[in-house]
Amino acid sequence: MPQLLPNGDSPKQLLARSRYLLFKHKDCWTDTQKQRAMLMFEHYPGIKSAYDLSMRLSNIFRHCKCKEEAFKKLALWFNEIEEAGIESFRTVYKSIETHYESILNYFNNRSTNTSAESFNAKIKAFRASARGVRDINFFLFRLAKIYA
Repeated sequence: MPQLLPNGDSPKQLLARSRYLLFKHKDCWTDTQKQRAMLMFEHYPGIKSAYDLSMRLSNIFRHCKCKEEAFKKLALWFNEIEEAGIESFRTVYKSIETHYESILNYFNNRSTNTSAESFNAKIKAFRASARGVRDINFFLFRLAKIYA
């Protein structure tokens, strides 16, 4: 008989059912999600620290208005990453550190290159559906006719 927590879940069920609430900001949680999160964070403090770190990064992008402010908050966030010692966040840290100039450009006018990335994905899918490209001129002609 598995151990049951106060909300009726076993520890395994708690982890499985709490997966999607970790993707949301805590302001968007329902009452049952709040109860489940409280239990999960109580039993698994490592998950709580990881969730808090991810929400701090999210808040930087949500609330910062200029590059300088974001740069300072990212530096503080980097310090928290080093203190936490969570390996997954070190990977994020290295990625942001490598591309920080491009990432900070987001704060100039809050625009991203998502449209270019989306179009690139469409081109790759089109090329895959044609099983490669033999005639480059004809491929570019078809691409222009479909997506222009």
